[in-house]
Amino acid sequence: MTDFRDSPLYSPDLAPTPEEERTWNTWSMAAIWVGMAVCIPTYILASYMIKSGLGWVESLVIIFLANVIVTLPMVFNGHAGVKYGIPFPVMARAPFGVLGVHFPSIVRGIVACGWFGIQTWIGGLAIYAIGCVLVGQSMSPDLTVGKFIGFGVFWLINIYFVWKGTESIKWLESYAAPILILIGLGLIGWGASQAGGFGVVLDQGKQMQGATARLDESSQSLVLRPVVDLEGHPKAMSFSVNGRSNTYPIHQSPQSVPLSSITELGSGTIDSLSVQFHGAQGTSSSVTAQWQSGEAQRPSFWTYLLWLNAMVGFWATMAISISDITRFVRTQREQIAGQLIGLPGTMVLYSFVGVFVTSAALVLFPDVLIAEDAPWDPVTLLGKFEHPMVVLFAQFFMLIATLSTNIAANVIAPANAFSNAFPRKITFFGGGLITGIIGIVIAPWWLLDRISGLLIFVSGFLGPVLGILIADYFLIRNKQLDVAGLFQVQGPYRYHKGVNPVGLIALLIGVATAMTGLWVKSLDWLYTLSWFTGFTAAFVAYWVGMRWLNPQSKGG
Repeated sequence: MTDFRDSPLYSPDLAPTPEEERTWNTWSMAAIWVGMAVCIPTYILASYMIKSGLGWVESLVIIFLANVIVTLPMVFNGHAGVKYGIPFPVMARAPFGVLGVHFPSIVRGIVACGWFGIQTWIGGLAIYAIGCVLVGQSMSPDLTVGKFIGFGVFWLINIYFVWKGTESIKWLESYAAPILILIGLGLIGWGASQAGGFGVVLDQGKQMQGATARLDESSQSLVLRPVVDLEGHPKAMSFSVNGRSNTYPIHQSPQSVPLSSITELGSGTIDSLSVQFHGAQGTSSSVTAQWQSGEAQRPSFWTYLLWLNAMVGFWATMAISISDITRFVRTQREQIAGQLIGLPGTMVLYSFVGVFVTSAALVLFPDVLIAEDAPWDPVTLLGKFEHPMVVLFAQFFMLIATLSTNIAANVIAPANAFSNAFPRKITFFGGGLITGIIGIVIAPWWLLDRISGLLIFVSGFLGPVLGILIADYFLIRNKQLDVAGLFQVQGPYRYHKGVNPVGLIALLIGVATAMTGLWVKSLDWLYTLSWFTGFTAAFVAYWVGMRWLNPQSKGG
């Protein structure tokens, strides 16, 4: 093999992993997925679907199907990492060119930076909760200096592991995985024992579906659905509208209140109402009641597909850059088994933990008056426990969960991407530091509440990249890469001035296909299924372009 260590495209962090350093086995691969999948976003995934009207069983089925779907191409895309020991930015030089690779690589890196910021903010909230316990202060729902201090401390912890390198990441994941699984099972046990049984808790899940307050057109009334306790009594004692001090009694749930009986409304036209509930131990957040004709309809078929697409998008970034991890795995069999064991089951388990524990919290905590105030976020949930040692212990392991996800899923890939942009100037640690800085700049405290729309949008960009990678490696090259050529500026992957036009055109076709639904109403299904439509369009376009339109530029 040609010595390419003097190439400007070479750096030790991007070089093929030597055989003696490929030490990860099936457990290592499964453990890294357990460590990545057990995180607060996984815990709260089902909540977004339930709030949109889906049942908890439907939500978990969608999560399972989505993760099976994304695991299959991930296994395919991890093949080159095991066979050649190369990371994603080097592998992607084959279909995009030694310079063209920077576009998909940096896009993938920026997306990971966003996730890094979100996870670091969540981890910072856990540190903030620990600080509140230590000083005997209650947690504030608002943005506070304490939360930003927690964010900064957790950011530094992440950067420390980046500085220590990939072996420290393997160590972290291997030890964190079994602990995190046990914590999940422990939370289920707590909910079942405190709320009166497993079935009792699951039955409470239906309280999280549908609107807490809505305006009914047919009866001209305000329909309220505050949370009820185990005896079926509403925990809210009264409600008020539009921030006024006058309150009205609540006797049952659901309860229909004629609009004519609410004196603040007068005789004018009502577009919506702001409703707040009041109980013995506090006041709920405000919810907006909108006009509806009768009971809410069942979610449409397209709603299910939209959420399936969003859930696939949850790990779309890792599907692209999985070779960043599989380059350390010993055999193809171990990377395949590790991924199939580690990802789908863990995602469903911890999403179920989120559903189950939140359902229990609806009836166990007297200050939770409406479903919107249910402590879906486990940091908020654990902050409700009164025993300081319980809170400290639990928040500590929340930190481990968030850290294990952040380092493996959101640092390795962008660090490699930035290192690939300037191999001689940016090391893996330097790339990780850039990731951390961008993770601050994107304002994760703002981004967290917009996660579902973000996932759908991002899917439209990342599906096409994955489609091109798989088409190139399996159909065009039959799994054969010229490793030395991947590091040569004037080598077989130079194409046209370092860019493969077919690769970039196929990428644009894939993205345009997926995004068309944003602007053309009759084709909105293209956007609803952006990961699938983008993947398919780019896959076909690249295969056709390389096979028939540009047969002389296959490289390798």
